[in-house]
Amino acid sequence: MTTFTDDMRLIVASAKLSFVATTRPDGAPNLSPKGSVRVYDDEHLAFMDLASPHTVANLRRDPRVEVNSIDVLRRRGYRFRGTAEVLPPGHPVHTFLADWLVAANGPGYPFHHAVLIHVDEAHRVLSPAYAFGGAKEEELIPEWKHKYDITE
Repeated sequence: MTTFTDDMRLIVASAKLSFVATTRPDGAPNLSPKGSVRVYDDEHLAFMDLASPHTVANLRRDPRVEVNSIDVLRRRGYRFRGTAEVLPPGHPVHTFLADWLVAANGPGYPFHHAVLIHVDEAHRVLSPAYAFGGAKEEELIPEWKHKYDITE
């Protein structure tokens, strides 16, 4: 069981895009980008199925999942491993995500199932810039904003 730290919450929120890994029926990996991954509570991540029929089918067959959330400016993130549950409209997790999506994107935004992930393990991911280059986060953020031409 993993309890989300403030830093984990920060990274998931700032990552903007996380990647969800599931297993196909033939055992091959399936990797799917998700812009709706959110920390739901102290032990769970959640995301909305916007256009992910293969991810949902894979999770219904095999609920093991890994989520990778990386903040591209901070050059660090987390890998979260756990077990997923697909939830229907009307479930509190679905409502939580639907409210967020409508607030962020406006009414009429398409979504289907919610997926709740009980996180059993969390592992930090660091760029080699930290380990080998002695980089500091406060230096990396402006450097990568410049590289990505982000002016905000």
